Amino acid sequence: MKKATKKEIEKIKKIFIERYSDAKTELEYKNLYELLIAVMLSAQCTDKRVNIITPSLFEKYPDVYSLSKASLDDVKEIIKSCSFFNNKAKNIIKMAKSVVENFGGKIPLNEKELMSLAGVGQKTANVVLIEYKKENLMAVDTHVFRVAHRLGLSSAKSAIKTEEDLTKKFKTDLHILHQAMVLFGRYICKAIKPECEEKCFLKEFCKSKDRFKA
Repeated sequence: MKKATKKEIEKIKKIFIERYSDAKTELEYKNLYELLIAVMLSAQCTDKRVNIITPSLFEKYPDVYSLSKASLDDVKEIIKSCSFFNNKAKNIIKMAKSVVENFGGKIPLNEKELMSLAGVGQKTANVVLIEYKKENLMAVDTHVFRVAHRLGLSSAKSAIKTEEDLTKKFKTDLHILHQAMVLFGRYICKAIKPECEEKCFLKEFCKSKDRFKA
């Protein structure tokens, strides 16, 4: 697949920023605790599904202290319609315990410390920091990965390497570009039946038009 040129990268960046400058996550949350849990639950699960699950979870366990003492079976029951709910239930309780024991009940706001928490990998940490602090970071989920490859911004095989490519190529405004690529991938550059003709405003830069026609 052809790579995007430097000029094309600049144009793609400009268009994304113009169209998505106010974009934010579609996960619903009221504070950092709720954001972190929602992002953890959203791995391989839709934001829509997470938003259905979290109100009852947050009502019963409104903070890290209550969640750290939660019954595993009870948390599993509340989040059972989420993919990988067994693992996620264990991880969010472990995460809460770690925040209480190691960070005095305050969720840390830097990548390394966030990643020390159970169930929090680089992508989850970056998504939290992008959304909560508007940090100049990139996070690659399935949508960002797909868009990056279709636009010739990366040919990397892994999400982490794709993140490195995008960070290197875009350099600034990464928090906006992350949200832009998520929404563009979710609603326009979809995995199945992408809206190439009807909605796509980046057609001229697409390196895989023939392969991805609906």
